[in-house]
Amino acid sequence: MMRSILVGILVVMAAGVGWLTFDWYRTQQTARSFGAPFTLVDQRGDEITQAAFRGSPTAVFFGFTHCPEVCPTTLFELDGWLKQLGDEGKDIKTYFVTVDPERDTPEIMGDYVSNVSDRITGITGEPEKVHAMAKSFGIYWKKVDLEGGDYTMDHTASILLLDSTGDFAGTIAYGENPENAVAKLKRLADS
Repeated sequence: MMRSILVGILVVMAAGVGWLTFDWYRTQQTARSFGAPFTLVDQRGDEITQAAFRGSPTAVFFGFTHCPEVCPTTLFELDGWLKQLGDEGKDIKTYFVTVDPERDTPEIMGDYVSNVSDRITGITGEPEKVHAMAKSFGIYWKKVDLEGGDYTMDHTASILLLDSTGDFAGTIAYGENPENAVAKLKRLADS
């Protein structure tokens, strides 16, 4: 009799641990996303949150509008790769997030991205909020003073790829082979 009670207690405990493990796993899978929650503005001045990075595959690039080479090249290449994908990549959303919000106002972001592509949405906002968002995405940036009182920004130069749940799905490095970049975007489109 005592043995039956002990076996019963062990079965109930095992079931409880199993249920707790399942519930934890389910919560992790449904709530997963890359980066921390944020509230910023797009190039039209409209509020944008982390919800924009869910529901469709997403490509996100962090840079700044005064960038002499890396940013315009990356955005131009990204637009070209998306055009190359055609309908296959039509659901990929693309964002350009500034790491220099002191200079990159919504209007400046709008002018900048519209000169490159109609598919790229610019994101900016209050400096503390932009920097907190960039940090949560693992982005490096640093203000570098130049002669004459001007400055530039050193920053991560990779495109982040997020699947339709907002979870990290890979990167496209600056200067990456275009065939590899298109292949990564094709895989992203299927996520």
